[in-house]
Amino acid sequence: MPLLTALAISIGVLGGLATWLFVGPIAGIGLQIWAAFIAWAAYYHSGGTQAALKTNIPAHIFGAFIGWASLFGISVLAGSLGVPVAAGICVGIGAAVIVLGANIPALASIPSSVYGFGCVAGFTLLAGKLGMLTSVSIVDNPFINIVVSMIAGALFGFISEKIGGAMAKSAD
Repeated sequence: MPLLTALAISIGVLGGLATWLFVGPIAGIGLQIWAAFIAWAAYYHSGGTQAALKTNIPAHIFGAFIGWASLFGISVLAGSLGVPVAAGICVGIGAAVIVLGANIPALASIPSSVYGFGCVAGFTLLAGKLGMLTSVSIVDNPFINIVVSMIAGALFGFISEKIGGAMAKSAD
């Protein structure tokens, strides 16, 4: 079977399974399937290998943390500087830190760090979680929630690649 066909089957089945899990049996945890799919796509965009997994997960976590820290900074500074100025300063510093972090080999995937940042920011702002940045709950804390969602997505990517590769080889 051609590799692309095997991957289509593997990713389709596992994508359906992941969605079912996230919105069904483990819905109470509040994980974000869209963030998992972003990490899954980043895995393939970075080469779809074990090496991609080893660089994407740390970069997603790093970016998510920088996003969380930027949002925390905005919430602290907004009262005195106003939201636009506070956001501009904090996001600008966060973006610079992400790029500088790429000097560390495990954080070299700048796009994956940006995906982590963007997922935390998006979830925080769209789900009204700005006041929950210091919560210890996986459901409420955007950093914890997105990191777990993205790690799950990266692992689903890895598993889908292994299954797809095995299916393609077995058909040869």
